[in-house]
Amino acid sequence: MDAVVDWRKSSYTGRENCVEVAFFGHGVGVRDSRNPEGGRITTSLEAWVALLNVVVEGGWRSGRRARPRPGRRRGR
Repeated sequence: MDAVVDWRKSSYTGRENCVEVAFFGHGVGVRDSRNPEGGRITTSLEAWVALLNVVVEGGWRSGRRARPRPGRRRGR
């Protein structure tokens, strides 16, 4: 991520625990908004979409994977 990147703050996080996300090329970056010069996580766009799908389906809660709900398919 050498070029200037447009970091966007999540609108769903609290005041103290905010993350920022940036899209660049075929990847996505995530960082702590309170420590923008600190570490970052980068991943492929495909992996980012897969993570969002798990979160939206309710499969990630309290920092750990939740058990799949009966009748719900995983791994589309």
